[in-house]
Order: sequence, then C-alpha cells, then structure tokens
Amino acid sequence: MLKHTNLVIKILIALILGCNFHKNKISSTSYLPHHTKINSLLKNLKLDGHLSFHNIHHASKDFGNQYSFLPKAILYPKSVSDISNLVNYIFQMGPTSRLTIAPRGHGHSLEGQAQTHQGVVINMESLGKSQEMHFHIKGNTKTPFVDVSGGELWINILHESLKHGFAPKSWTDYLHLTVGGTLSNAGISGQAFQHGPQINNVYQLQVVTGTGEVVTCTESKNSDLFYGVLGGLGQFGIITRAHISLEPAPTMVKWMKVLYTDFTTFTKDQEQLISSNNSFDYVEGFVLINRTGLLNNWRSSFKSKDPVQASQFVSEGKTLFCLEVAKYFKQGDMGTIDQKVENLLSKLNYIESTLFISEVSYIEFLDRVHVSEMKLQEKGLWDVPHPWLNLLIPKSKIGKFADEVFGKILTDTSNGPILIYPVDKSRWNTKTSMVTPKENVFYLVAFLSSAMPSSAGTGSLEYILSQNKRILDVCETANLETKQYLPHYNTQEEWKKHFGSKWEDFIRRKLTYDPLALLTPGQRIFQKQITFL
Repeated sequence: MLKHTNLVIKILIALILGCNFHKNKISSTSYLPHHTKINSLLKNLKLDGHLSFHNIHHASKDFGNQYSFLPKAILYPKSVSDISNLVNYIFQMGPTSRLTIAPRGHGHSLEGQAQTHQGVVINMESLGKSQEMHFHIKGNTKTPFVDVSGGELWINILHESLKHGFAPKSWTDYLHLTVGGTLSNAGISGQAFQHGPQINNVYQLQVVTGTGEVVTCTESKNSDLFYGVLGGLGQFGIITRAHISLEPAPTMVKWMKVLYTDFTTFTKDQEQLISSNNSFDYVEGFVLINRTGLLNNWRSSFKSKDPVQASQFVSEGKTLFCLEVAKYFKQGDMGTIDQKVENLLSKLNYIESTLFISEVSYIEFLDRVHVSEMKLQEKGLWDVPHPWLNLLIPKSKIGKFADEVFGKILTDTSNGPILIYPVDKSRWNTKTSMVTPKENVFYLVAFLSSAMPSSAGTGSLEYILSQNKRILDVCETANLETKQYLPHYNTQEEWKKHFGSKWEDFIRRKLTYDPLALLTPGQRIFQKQITFL
C-alpha cells in the first residue's frame, strides 16, 4: 500500500507540479489569453480595493536586490474577500493561464521569493492598513492575544500592544516586516531560546488557499493547514489574519556587550545561558573580524565598565566573538535590576575589560536595527545587493564549522554583520513546516553581507556569492548536517533534500491546498504547469 501511495505521489508531482513535459513546446499559437485580454479579465473582478497595471516596477525588486521579475499587475486589497476573489478567479482560469500569485509584505525577501513574472503581486501592507487590531486581554489572563492582519507590520503591533501594557513574546531583529511574511518562514531572534520562534506563538490563522477558499485554522481545527502554513514558505496559502500570543510588557532594558577571543569559551557561555531557568531575556552573538577601533565605536551608545582598560584593548587583526545579552525590567525593578544583571554576568567568562552596558526603553531596544537602516539609507548604502546566507548548525558541529569558516575562509574581513547564537527546539512545536537540524540545540549563523555595486574586489556581489558557495561546500563535504534558514535552492531535488522526512507531507499539502501551484512561485519549489489546447 505504501509503495502504491508513493507511486501515486510521484505521478502527481510529475503531472501537476512543475515536471512540465510541454514546457519546450511553447509557441505563439498556443492557447493563452492575450496580454490585453488578461488585463480585461482581471479588471472585471469585483473588489473593495483595486488592481494597478501601472507603476508596478517596485514589485519587481526586493531587499536582496539580486532578482527582478516584473508582474502583470498589483492588487491593493482592502478586504480578505479581495484576495480570495482574485485567487479563485485565477484558479478558475485553470492551467491554460500562466498567471501566478505572489503575496508581498514589506519587500524584505532576499532572492525574489515575493515576486512573480507576469503574474499578480498582492500588496499585503494595503490589507494591513485596511484592517484593525483587536486585543483580547481583559478576562483572558492565561492566553492574552491580539488579532491582527497578515499584512500588519510587527513594529505597529509593538506600539499598539504597549498601549495595553502587553507585547508579543517572540520577535525578529528587524520589526518592519509583515506578520504573514515572518510566519511563513519562522521568525527567529534572541528570544527564541525561551519562547521559540514566532510560528510557535500563534493561536489561530485565517488563510486563503490556492483555490481561493478562506479557512480558519488552529492546532485543533484544520490543523494540517495550520501547521503547514507556519514555516511553509507561502506554498499552501496566504495568511490574512493571525492571533498572536501576548505577555505583560516590560518598559526598560539593560543591554550589554562583551568580547571573547576563544570560540569554545564563547559558545559554552551561550549554551549555558539558553539552558538556564534564570537567564537573560535575549541572547545573541556576533563574529567580529579585524575590526578597527571596535570598543571606541561602542562608546557612542554604551558605557564601559572599565574605561581605562577598554581604551587599551586592541581589536585589529583579530577574530573576536561578541556576546550580546539583554535583561528586561519595569520601573518598579530599578532597585534590584543591577544586582540581577551582575549575578548573571558573574557566571560568564568574557574579557572583563570589554563589558559595555546601556539602558534603553523596550521600544528602543527592539527597534534597534531600524536605526542602523536609516543611517545606511542616508548614505545610500541600504538599497544594494544583500547576498545573505542563513544557516542552522547542529551544536555538535559548530566547532568544526568555526574552524573551517572563521579559520580558513573569512580570515581578513567580512562584508557585514555575522550573527551566531544557539537555540533549543526541545521547547518548540515541531509540527510546523519549518526545517531544522536533528539535534535539539543548534546555532543560527547568519552572514548578513552587503555588496557594493561599483566594487570589483572582496566587496563585490560575485565575490560574496563565491564565498557563500565555499561555506556551503564546506558544510557539505564536512557532513555538518546544516539546514538553510530562509532557504534558496534552484532544483526540486535540492528542496527534497532540504525538507528530508517532511518532503512527502509538503508535497501532499501542496496538492491539497494549492493544486495548480499558483502561490509564491518565487520560492522556486514548484512550477505551475501550463496546458496548451
């Protein structure tokens, strides 16, 4: 029976999802609606919002600045029914239409994931601006939550939640992203060791499937779709609303940075912090390669615990490891917070002269990356190619990874921040579509590179992409059992390897919820089959 089921699945994949035997036979005489005819058909849609066929070039760009696919139109929805009607309309066209659909949040995709060539892009922020947030806090002390649009930005949720004295539990480092965007991936930051990623802090979703059906799903109702959509890379449906878990919000943050020269000591301290019941509220880290005047740069925002010794510290020519931690508190804790922080720091083995501390508001801490964004925008350095590489490395392999990558590949410089910190998925819900290494404790290592368009040397896009490939090759040849976060592959075989044991479920869900492969073609997992009559 199992063999028969597997055979059926393989046949369906071949016939429906991208193994398109007719793709080399496309001709001008094939039955496909003419450009103007498709535009005319789309204009017949009854919408609360509107479709735009002009000024659409911005939808062919994203934060990654490496891919550009021009859509045919952009939908600016004002209701969920706008999205449902559009999807169902294109679904009813069947496989004779080339049209596909890409929901686009804040445009922070890296490799064209939210783009569609000659398809329809859905501007999800337009939906977010048309829908209100609904807070469920009073009389709900055990599971307070906020009901938000999938097109709402996390920064807006933070501001509105704080008015009620609450806030979401889990964040990303950058808050100017949509709810639907991060939940379609995972949403990981320095709080994930305590609360799990954002996909583990959702009670309910409203989803528009690839047939246009609007489905409400939870862990107990339509659970297959619920778990599939979370971390599902936009392949099974468009998240239009979500119930996000809340907790009482702090008002202030003690924010600290310290340095290590020894990688093993650094990771041992990180692992101790994420395994302790009494720890910081946020734990991340950075790899710093040959940074000139590092501690002097910190002085603009942080105070040194030992200014004299810090001024004598030399960072040039070294590979250093920075531990970044934070402890949240309220105004009423002012008398005890310093002692709590000192107790936690006393258990660590950092270089004492490198301790720098800052005290900021909760909003200022969470929105810290946006400050850097604005500075880079002023210098014209934000809208450049970002060939980022995000990896999940098993705890048992992180030492080998560091030896190979930081010891042999990245020795002189880096083209942007390198994040590195551990998480423990033993507290996570692993039923979602997110793929992680098999070990419970693994590291997120993120190479957040920026390429200079005019550069022909180590800062060029070509050089960084080549460097990324060397890192991936090391992971493969050394059998480090890594997984990509925010993954990008070009073949279905690579995707099959990425998903591993989850692949057959992934295929089944695609066949169930998006049988024509209309949604999010920019992930390059499935290809819509075109039938020619």
